[in-house]
Amino acid sequence: MTNEEKSRIAKMREDGVGYKRIAQALGLSEGTVKTYCHRNGLAGAGTDSTEKTSNAIHQQPCKYCGAMILQIPGRKEKKFCSDDCRNRWWNKHLAEATRKSMSNYVCPACGKTFSAYGKRNRKYCSHDCYIIDRFGGVACR
Repeated sequence: MTNEEKSRIAKMREDGVGYKRIAQALGLSEGTVKTYCHRNGLAGAGTDSTEKTSNAIHQQPCKYCGAMILQIPGRKEKKFCSDDCRNRWWNKHLAEATRKSMSNYVCPACGKTFSAYGKRNRKYCSHDCYIIDRFGGVACR
């Protein structure tokens, strides 16, 4: 990179031009421009209108407890403040779950027909039936 290119990068960053537009104007790679700017204290100065600036950090209430959740731009939107709130909310709203992979099985231990969500290799209707069939009714320790 020449001294002229370096000075043009500095001038363009002061004017608020983003890495991508600088790279296109000078015929350099975006990574080269970004690295140069970071190493020389020019990072964060650009606010190019073509780059994403509308992603402002905002807060949203938790669906279960109402606590405010900080939403980070560029990441998936959080609906719950914690796993505990998520689990509690879903346990209260079981009817809203779209369970497409419900399957019917027959338990080899008790002969009862049961339906299960998810696992295709489900064999027993309960842990007790598994113990009875596998160990003859004696729990292993």
